Amino acid sequence: MSRVVLQDLSDGATRLVDAPAPGASRSGLVIATQVSVVSAGTERMLVDFGRANLVGKARSQPHRVIEVVDKARTDGVATTVNAVRSKLTQPLPLGYSSAGMVVEVGADVSGVSVGDLVATAGGHAELAGIPVNLTAPVPEGVSVQDAAFATIGSIALQGLRLANPTVGERFAVVGLGLVGLIAVQLLQAQGCQVLGIDPNGERRKLAGSFGATTVDARHDVVAAADEFTQGRGIDGVIICASTTSNDPVHQAAQMSRQRGRIILVGVTGLELQRADFYEKELTFQVSASYGPGRYDASYEEGGNDYPFGLVRWTASRNMEAVLGLIQQGKLDVASLVTHDYAFDSAPAAYDTLVGDPSALGIVLTYPEVTPESVAGSPLLSRNITLPAPRTRPGRGQVGVLGAGAFASGVLLPAVIDGGGIVRTVVSSGGTSASLAAAKFGAGRASSDVSEVFDDDSIDTVVIATRHDSHARYVDRALRSGKHVFVEKPLAVTEEDLVLIRSTVQELSDSGSPVPLLMVGFNRRFSPVTQRMVELLSTQTGPKAVVLTMNAGFIPADHWTQDRLAGGGRLIGEACHFIDLARYLVGSPVESVQSTFMDRRGSDHPTDTAMISLGFADGSVATVNYLANGSKKFPKERIEVFSGGRVLVNDNFRTLKAYGWPGVRSMRLRSQVKGHAAGVAAFLEAVRSGAGSPIPLDELLEVSEVTLRAAEG
Repeated sequence: MSRVVLQDLSDGATRLVDAPAPGASRSGLVIATQVSVVSAGTERMLVDFGRANLVGKARSQPHRVIEVVDKARTDGVATTVNAVRSKLTQPLPLGYSSAGMVVEVGADVSGVSVGDLVATAGGHAELAGIPVNLTAPVPEGVSVQDAAFATIGSIALQGLRLANPTVGERFAVVGLGLVGLIAVQLLQAQGCQVLGIDPNGERRKLAGSFGATTVDARHDVVAAADEFTQGRGIDGVIICASTTSNDPVHQAAQMSRQRGRIILVGVTGLELQRADFYEKELTFQVSASYGPGRYDASYEEGGNDYPFGLVRWTASRNMEAVLGLIQQGKLDVASLVTHDYAFDSAPAAYDTLVGDPSALGIVLTYPEVTPESVAGSPLLSRNITLPAPRTRPGRGQVGVLGAGAFASGVLLPAVIDGGGIVRTVVSSGGTSASLAAAKFGAGRASSDVSEVFDDDSIDTVVIATRHDSHARYVDRALRSGKHVFVEKPLAVTEEDLVLIRSTVQELSDSGSPVPLLMVGFNRRFSPVTQRMVELLSTQTGPKAVVLTMNAGFIPADHWTQDRLAGGGRLIGEACHFIDLARYLVGSPVESVQSTFMDRRGSDHPTDTAMISLGFADGSVATVNYLANGSKKFPKERIEVFSGGRVLVNDNFRTLKAYGWPGVRSMRLRSQVKGHAAGVAAFLEAVRSGAGSPIPLDELLEVSEVTLRAAEG
């Protein structure tokens, strides 16, 4: 069992939470943390945000307010309020710079052994699961406390790499927090003269001890820079400040020489004045975290390093460079430590962070461990038992795989409302499982899926993990004799679908009862959809259905766009509308054809398409899955044309009937997509022994049609 530092975004409270120990991914490590560093910039900003009231939160993120207003207009106030509340009640793990001992090594990792000391991009937790490419070995002569600064140091170093300073140049560093003071030292080591700018006298004094000339940020910093450069202008500016003001960027431009470089490492306002940059032909660049590879799923989760000759300085190699400078005595991070707290006192450390202006480098020190002391200890337990779980005899004893935002915000509340008893919650990292288990009355949280499959007291499995895991977990659950509710999609490859078909056939041939299988095609269960089906049941003859999904833009590097991990957006989301068309028509799909929008030279995934379906009864349907629309337009619209009559479902809030004598329009107070009703119907079938609310042959048919649609 590991403890983790979490912050509640609703009120800013910081607390220690028990969580199952994480397991090592194939390309990851599990680290027993020895020291972690509290970032005086990033983490203070998060705590301040959490402690602000709703008005304060809105003021700090005005772009989010616009998104909320747009969502309220299209989805309804109640739906929007629930979504915002769900976000704010999801605690956030804190920290990103630490060091510790390796206690587990992933199957695909080489060159690292249990017992090694490494610097990591891990947070404040006794045990942390970290991609190996976000770690670096601690060299001889570097203390674990100093090594814990490697990630923060890499943020400063990456900013310098973009600025490309040369010997003798004069640089300004704006903001002398941890990153800024490290940047000062790195520039000094590079042979540059440095002007440090900050309103805090103690931090200016510390920068001065590192060899910098300093100036109070509240004074005329442009004049000071002019004097510092004998009127020639600053060669480069590294902005490490954290503020909403536009002044740092404006002042940086004013103090720069012609063709000077400005690198934004911190967070500032970005309302740039064109004249500042035009007249001097300045270069402005934003530094992304601690180096190439950060936020790249292939690098982090896949463990695929960039070729050394092509990408000399990755995130991991930047960390190695920082550790090397510490070893050589060219970077002093020990002087940056102002407070040292035992890990048990982490909440007090955050009170200091917010309340003490002198706080700079706050370190958390953890109980010392050795490979011998960790082996077989409770620290490595991947299961925790929670007090006073909800219990009730009978069917509907649920094990949940996955505890992300959708599972915690939508599925688990639906399970509870539907009469299910949550016994165990599992997540790969363990922390989200612990939070969900406590919230929904489960008796156990785990980071090991076998805890669900091997538990005979669990008769039902809810699967809400990443798409690429769905089929194999469905297979294990069915073979364990458990009923399955799996979030869409059922399969992301043809092999997945073959696996499920063969498992069902094998169980059926053996004479054993085949457990229920249901996919979370919730839109069937919306009251708007149910009314449409009721009205259409009076119609004879084929139908024409148009389903429009204003899906919106998702970046190309998002996991759902990855063909292997997420299946792509057509498989991962458009399957909803293929299923809905199948349900509204009530006849098998006989033909499918997709036409994809050509982005003309773009390497962005083909996530805008029109899918044409032909049905056995002569009906036709078109699914318009559109990723190039506006958020101000309703997200979903379904139109059915049949026998001189038309039904229009607008975003599962309203239903209008044209040509239906005596049929009144339907309007709900807020959007109802049918999640709760779908889960309730499934759990009722589990308890009563009835068939699945969605026939198995339709689930398999829709999955096969979806795979064909994605192929074009």
